[in-house]
Amino acid sequence: MHAMTDIAKNTPATGPLIRNISDTALWVAVYRARESERADAIFRDPLAKRLAGERGEQIARSLEFGEKNAWSFVARTYCFDRIISEQVAQGAEMVINLAAGLDTRPYRMALPASLKWIEVDLPPMLAYKEQILRTEKPVCELERVGLDLSNSGARRQLFADLGRRAKKVLVVSEGLIIYLTRDEVCALGRDLAAPTSFLNWATDLSSPGLLQMLQKNVGAALTEAGSPPKFGPEEGPAFFADCGWSPAEVHSLLKAAARLKRLSFAMRLAALLPESNGRQGSRPWGGVCRLTRR
Repeated sequence: MHAMTDIAKNTPATGPLIRNISDTALWVAVYRARESERADAIFRDPLAKRLAGERGEQIARSLEFGEKNAWSFVARTYCFDRIISEQVAQGAEMVINLAAGLDTRPYRMALPASLKWIEVDLPPMLAYKEQILRTEKPVCELERVGLDLSNSGARRQLFADLGRRAKKVLVVSEGLIIYLTRDEVCALGRDLAAPTSFLNWATDLSSPGLLQMLQKNVGAALTEAGSPPKFGPEEGPAFFADCGWSPAEVHSLLKAAARLKRLSFAMRLAALLPESNGRQGSRPWGGVCRLTRR
């Protein structure tokens, strides 16, 4: 939710490795591109490499923690894909992707042509994306809205307007809320709960233990960019109850990566631990949740 500059200058870094929070979109796109190149790819994103560019590769190569845990990005993408596919199959008429970044699901997923897909992000990010994808055709109705989501009045107006355009809406926030404070997350949740047609919200979530690990291993680069990781609630998915939402399904990224055969031997052993979808405490747990209105 911070201003972004110079993403169009997707060239090797001469200054800070990550200039702003939007550069993390270049970083994440690298892992989608790498997965897509595997013979046994879980998903195919033929646009990811072009979007990531050389700067995305440089960021990925420089952050050892991300390289060692690339499985988590693959598992996260898979879990969101699965939730989106299931909700669309169950009648969702609109998907609102908050802080959409370089996501390409409207181009790469099997979605009905009638589905309304709304991408919300900062104008420079959307401009960069539109420029790279100008010759590509989405499979559904795609609309992009340039908006700083930290502008609470503007986002409430947008949510109200979109809420009137569909009866069944799925909201997606992938890689967003970890950069917010508890109060900011709950305020966003309350705003999302206001339109009665916003029935489901898919988001990723980190435990306090994982948050601390991220702060230690990649926090310096993100802090220099003005967006340190902040959100890892002790309550786990139950945190969202006070914001108007209840967890309907919770997917551990570690368990998902184990099923997808993307873990090292050591991590496969860790994945044998019993599943837990509640409080995680110091356990480094990451997951994807589908929340429903309370």
